[in-house]
Amino acid sequence: MSTLLLPALIVSCSSNKSGDDKIIEKPVVEVKDGMLTPEVLNSLGNVGELLVSPDGKTIAFTLSYSDIEENKSNSEIYVMNIDGSDMKRLTKTAGSESSLQWIEDGARIAFIAMDDDSENYQVFSIKADGSDKRRHSNLERGVECFKFSPDGKKVVLGSTIEPYNRDSSVFEGLDKTTGRLVNDLMYKHWDQWVTDLPHPFVGDFDGNEISGIKDIMKDEPFECPMRPFNGADSFAWTPDSKQLVYVSRKYSGQDYAFSTDSDLFLYDLASGKTELLTEGMDGYDTDPMFSPDGKTLAWLSMATPKYESDKKRLMVMDFSTRKMRDLTENWDYWPESIVWNPNGQEIYFTGYYQGTEPVFKMNVKTENIDTLATGVCDYNTLQPTKDGKLFALRQSMLYPNEIVEIANGEAKALTDINKDILDKLAEVKIEKRMVPTTDGKEMCTWVILPPNFDKNKKYPALLYCQGGPQQAVSQFWSSRWNFRIMAANGYIVIAPARRGTPGFGFEWNHQISGDYGGQNMKDYLSAVDYMTKEPYVDKDHVGAVGASYGGYSVYWLAGHHEGRFAALIAHAGIFNFEAQYLETEEMWFADYDIGGPYWDVNNATAQRTYANSPHKFVNNWTAPILITVGELDYRILASQGMMAFNAARMHGLEAEMLVFPDENHWVRKPQNTVLWQRVFFRFLAKYLKGEKNDKPAKPASVTVAKQ
Repeated sequence: MSTLLLPALIVSCSSNKSGDDKIIEKPVVEVKDGMLTPEVLNSLGNVGELLVSPDGKTIAFTLSYSDIEENKSNSEIYVMNIDGSDMKRLTKTAGSESSLQWIEDGARIAFIAMDDDSENYQVFSIKADGSDKRRHSNLERGVECFKFSPDGKKVVLGSTIEPYNRDSSVFEGLDKTTGRLVNDLMYKHWDQWVTDLPHPFVGDFDGNEISGIKDIMKDEPFECPMRPFNGADSFAWTPDSKQLVYVSRKYSGQDYAFSTDSDLFLYDLASGKTELLTEGMDGYDTDPMFSPDGKTLAWLSMATPKYESDKKRLMVMDFSTRKMRDLTENWDYWPESIVWNPNGQEIYFTGYYQGTEPVFKMNVKTENIDTLATGVCDYNTLQPTKDGKLFALRQSMLYPNEIVEIANGEAKALTDINKDILDKLAEVKIEKRMVPTTDGKEMCTWVILPPNFDKNKKYPALLYCQGGPQQAVSQFWSSRWNFRIMAANGYIVIAPARRGTPGFGFEWNHQISGDYGGQNMKDYLSAVDYMTKEPYVDKDHVGAVGASYGGYSVYWLAGHHEGRFAALIAHAGIFNFEAQYLETEEMWFADYDIGGPYWDVNNATAQRTYANSPHKFVNNWTAPILITVGELDYRILASQGMMAFNAARMHGLEAEMLVFPDENHWVRKPQNTVLWQRVFFRFLAKYLKGEKNDKPAKPASVTVAKQ
């Protein structure tokens, strides 16, 4: 589990060579009876990146679609005028384009794409009209991310090297062996074995070729950018292009597995010397960004070692004196992403606040914070312009990302990519309830009502259990844990922002650490008890569903719900804490949030956690359970779900298990996503609606054709 699950830079949704592959187009979808089905959900376009041109006249963005038949996704580059008019598609390939950056003063757009010759991702660019495609890099191991310097003459590339100190002598003459020799921790991460090491490379750029490439961390056995998600946001060029700040956690092996101590380092191109900028700061330091004049460096910082969900402080450094200041010291919330206003006096940021993710502006000198845009929605990917305009992506439980312009406290929609489909779907309603908790507080709980809701009828309900554990229950859109499709299937969705969710202050967020079976579980039950008092909620047909920490929550609730739930669904959840402590790859998380090793009998926090391990309460399990896992999940191993399934069956319960050999902590491939949704709703229909259908119905409500 991790709260750093928002990828700063994902190179591509498709790893296929583009040469002869089918080009994925926007599906043409027929929606019947207003029903949002898994197939319709997978047909929606997703706006990913957003980038305004240097002259403030053009917006470039990526738009991706999935092809269920081909079982892959693909993102393409689009541009439009700053007012949203004249939208044009610039690329049309079978392989994804991503990681956009304007270069040559806005004349060209650089990006990462699959190179057919090397079969690796490389840096390419096209003119702003989509013509004159050029390849600029040719790294043997490919490019994972990049960032051009402000003067356009340099570029930093994220690529990989072989790990240092690898003893290959024992493998001599054994070219067919599949053995891996391990001698320290962190030998696998997220969904891959650690067989290479990401490093930053700086090269010269003449407009055509990137040359003179140099590993600026040569002979250092450390990661940069850090696995598994960090990308180009790990780099910040000084405005004069003479120096580069990069982020690295300079530990290896067991030390790396138990540490969140990433730091900011300053590399000087002329001298080749590196300076540690954040000495003595023991938590995560990430997302460096220079003010336009280069006098101030801003970044996000966590104070507490091993606590990956600590408050994110908005730090600034006077670059001449190296003096630091915490701009959010007196604010009980925190930024999720930051960007400088081109005037150099303010920083724009988004951050969770009372169940949503608004847009804020902070004056760097006075530390005054203003709210620029709010509503029943989440904002992300802020893009300001020199003439004072601000653009962002906006989403909610009702629709995926769209591009908006923020002005005068309002957001004007510039795109409506999925209007043709969303307009045909039956409407669902979202309500915000404040639920009393057992310790005298109030808890924000989102309630999503089914289409054509009638308060005089009774509806089955679903308790949604959030992952993280410190992830927000906000207005997010998901292709899997999607509240709109749950409501469309006739369920009232109850989504509590229980203890441990950000957006309600530090105390609310931190309380869950070391108290996994405690107050946050009482919060879940409070939300269920509150909603089942409503006459339209069928209290005899309530289910609990969730993934990751939400999966653990379902397993825990299975042994403590006292008849509240008639069906349970857990994805990638912790079932046995003793096993989890030893088998997860990011040991810092287990060590801090669980409290420590199970053999430390004098550690009261740890012992309380292990005493609340779900596997100890199987004797109390009564409800049918569906368990889903991915075998490439190294955060919470598939064996956790397999143990839970075995325990349920041995205990005589009705249980199902869905195993994906090719998925990690998430389910991402289109056909796997559709299968997951079909099994999910078939299981719920059987136990919450009494529908005895053992075979998933064909998707009669939708037909999909390609343009």
